[in-house]
Amino acid sequence: MDTTKTPAPNAAEADTTPADLAKAETPQPAEADSAVTGAATDIDLDDDEAFADDQAEDAEPSHVGSAAFAIVAAGLGVVALSGSWVAGIVSERASVAARLELTQAADANAQIAAQFVDPWHSTAMVNGIFSALALIIATFVLALPAFSSPERTLPTWVRSVSWAGIGLGALGVLIFLLMYFDLLLAIPKAAGAGA
Repeated sequence: MDTTKTPAPNAAEADTTPADLAKAETPQPAEADSAVTGAATDIDLDDDEAFADDQAEDAEPSHVGSAAFAIVAAGLGVVALSGSWVAGIVSERASVAARLELTQAADANAQIAAQFVDPWHSTAMVNGIFSALALIIATFVLALPAFSSPERTLPTWVRSVSWAGIGLGALGVLIFLLMYFDLLLAIPKAAGAGA
């Protein structure tokens, strides 16, 4: 018969033997492993951050701004060639202002100039400004990589749209010159009016 007394699970004091005390004083291997693992994790995180930095440096730069400016340049070129409501408003204003300056005794050529030539030149001026803006912006987009890192190049479609903006802008400037200096169409003259 066994006469040793087994302590109850809720007992306040339990018998401790020297073997139990030796076990309690030795460091737990799990704690040692966690310290080593924590150091290894810190090193891994540093390596991951360095790797992410390297990837960020190697990644292609975003060309959102260049693309947006290229599209704006092409759009301005189209607007300059097709006309805009701004050009219409400026033309109407020039026509009204020129008519207000006419007198009742104005000859036919003065009336033609007031109703046709001044609005024509105003429209040409507005369209010429839009064309010049298109030309400047598209040229800026194409020249931008030359002023940044040498290996940076624009995507093909951005370069194509920029070249389209340059072509439309140059054509608009040419038409502006022809319209403004009356080289495209001659100013109509009244046949019986005096000089």
